[in-house]
Amino acid sequence: MRKSFAYPILFMTLITSITVFALAFLNESTAERVATLQETELRTKILYAFDIDLNTDDPVEIERIFYENIEEETSGEERIFILKENNQDTGYAFPVSGPGLWGTINAYVAISTDYDELLGIVFVKHEETPGLGGRIEEEAFLQQFRGLNVSSAEDGNYIVYRPATNGNVDAIAGATLTSQSVANLLNQDIDIFINARKGE
Repeated sequence: MRKSFAYPILFMTLITSITVFALAFLNESTAERVATLQETELRTKILYAFDIDLNTDDPVEIERIFYENIEEETSGEERIFILKENNQDTGYAFPVSGPGLWGTINAYVAISTDYDELLGIVFVKHEETPGLGGRIEEEAFLQQFRGLNVSSAEDGNYIVYRPATNGNVDAIAGATLTSQSVANLLNQDIDIFINARKGE
């Protein structure tokens, strides 16, 4: 009786040990590959924010184009990307985030070094409703921020939806809460970034 009781315990212990070992080995053996894919995805998004065309999905080629145009610095735990043109700094891309309808929205904003013009935005993570708030990733919405003049923004309102006074972009139809969340996080974090850079 005692033998039959011990057998399934030993069997399950053996199976669990093998499974844990296999998963640990798989995680360790793929960690570098996963990190490379994540870094390639981020480089692709930063290049998009700076409006630099990519006609390839080859990680090596993406890395080459990235480092031909962009340098990186850190501010605390944040990564700031600097667009270089003729050895001159012409733009910054910095992370922004804030609450959305269903979870945190993470994005990068690219802005000119004189802080007068948004060069572009790109979303890196969100949990908004597909077909509604999820449309913040659509080209039609993103293109509104390309070259957007924010030099005359008042009280930190860089993004204002039409038809409000001084409106400069259109919200997503049927996704009012997500649209407002995006405006809030952009306005707040753009203001923080600019003031920090200016030392204010």
